[in-house]
Amino acid sequence: MATAAVAALGWLVTSASPPGALWPLPRNYTNGNQTPTVLASPSFFQLSSQCKTLSDAAVRYGKLTFPHDLGGTAAGTGITGLKVTVADDSEGYPQLGTDESYSLTVPTEGVAELTAKTVYGALRGMETFSQLVMLDFDGERYYAYGAPWQIDDAPRFPWRGLMIDTSRHFQTLASIRSVIDSLPYAKLNVLHWHMSDSQSFPMESKTHPKLWEGSWSAQERYLQSDIADIIEYARARGVRTMVEFDMPGHAGSWCKGYPEVCPSTSCTQPLNLASNATWDLITALLGEMTGANGGKALFEDHYIHLGGDEVNTNCWTKSSEISKWLSDRGMTADQGYAYFVKRAAEIALSQKRRPVQWVEVFDHFGTQLDNRTIVHVWKDKGTLAKVVAAGYDALLDNSPGSDSWYLDHLSVAWEAVYGNEPCSEISEQSQCDRVMGGQGEMWGETADMSDEEQTVWPRLGAIAERLWTPRDKTAQALASGDAHNRIQAFRCMLNRRGIRAAPVNNKDARSAPPGPGGCYVQ
Repeated sequence: MATAAVAALGWLVTSASPPGALWPLPRNYTNGNQTPTVLASPSFFQLSSQCKTLSDAAVRYGKLTFPHDLGGTAAGTGITGLKVTVADDSEGYPQLGTDESYSLTVPTEGVAELTAKTVYGALRGMETFSQLVMLDFDGERYYAYGAPWQIDDAPRFPWRGLMIDTSRHFQTLASIRSVIDSLPYAKLNVLHWHMSDSQSFPMESKTHPKLWEGSWSAQERYLQSDIADIIEYARARGVRTMVEFDMPGHAGSWCKGYPEVCPSTSCTQPLNLASNATWDLITALLGEMTGANGGKALFEDHYIHLGGDEVNTNCWTKSSEISKWLSDRGMTADQGYAYFVKRAAEIALSQKRRPVQWVEVFDHFGTQLDNRTIVHVWKDKGTLAKVVAAGYDALLDNSPGSDSWYLDHLSVAWEAVYGNEPCSEISEQSQCDRVMGGQGEMWGETADMSDEEQTVWPRLGAIAERLWTPRDKTAQALASGDAHNRIQAFRCMLNRRGIRAAPVNNKDARSAPPGPGGCYVQ
């Protein structure tokens, strides 16, 4: 970071009325110390394309950038607009590797300029610009702090996400939309939807309509049209949506509608690998998601999560039918587990989706896995080094330890989350390149729409900067205290935008403020 930038940002976050600071830090930038007026107007955003994604984003960011009514169109000198130019205005579904880079020039007078290769890069740049504009309440004017700016930015990792769990507690559509709204504020680009688990199966299936008999109630369900609306809502904000159906464990809720896919009514999981009904259901269900059944894909993402974790095979060995099936094939129960996760992955691959599976599949079966499998490392981070050394792509959100990215671990402070460097135990850059990124995991046992946002934020912001910003800059920001100052300002910005982010300095996440105080010191 340039010395001038350090000085400017330090002043901004330690003054009596700190206006804000960029989060996450851009890859490269320079800036000055001027505060030119920003002249808000209905035509402030000047778009090179009128494609719907950009046009809608301009309306959205107009409200985010200029939230206060100053009583008319501003006049005078200053920054008069933001010219947004994209090389490709395609509005196709974003995929892993979609270019999110952008360049932003903010002068002290005239038109600011944002250029990007894709509309999704332009969305990231519009977010950055919105964070540079604040209101001078005394002077009743908008201004850009630290101008002039020259920012050339791109993410360090292509996969930066949040997992939500709609099985342990149902999440309303309004709640999910609010979560999606918050993700671009930290330049996150993946919503991992843990759709079902042992407790409930809330989603409509056309091929197996009794599956949602496993929902908590008849009112706690999602129509496929609801899901399609959520996916499009996320896409318009540059967020991919990946669905997860955890199997063969964590699938007891499937048995309520289709008991034949389970070992017995009293011992419901893992799913019955010996029954053709199980494989017919899985093939058809995934086919609805991918379009392999002949219809339109519900989830367009190139990745689908198949779970595979925490499989206890006791229900198989207690079943005479399954025990005989295993014996006839010369398999132990553990070999049956390997057979199941391999066959499930092959179904996904045959439907042109890369399977993501939890790290247990690697722990048990190592290089027997198809090398197109993405290994999702939630256990000790040391496993990550083994996974990538074996030639597999991986995602990180390790649960054990004081730096966990499991957001339901309420005692893990934001500093520890921020300090969790994905490649800290990987010595070769070629192997670090196999780390696609990571996620915050918001398991739903103790979270529903009443406390989801304040559990997720602001700690998810720490994950977001670690995954967006170059490694050397995050290390410096944490050591210098700059990250602490900026995440406090970021949390206040989230609050202003209606996101119920908890105080930064809580001992435990989602705790109430300890007493009266301003946003920037709690």
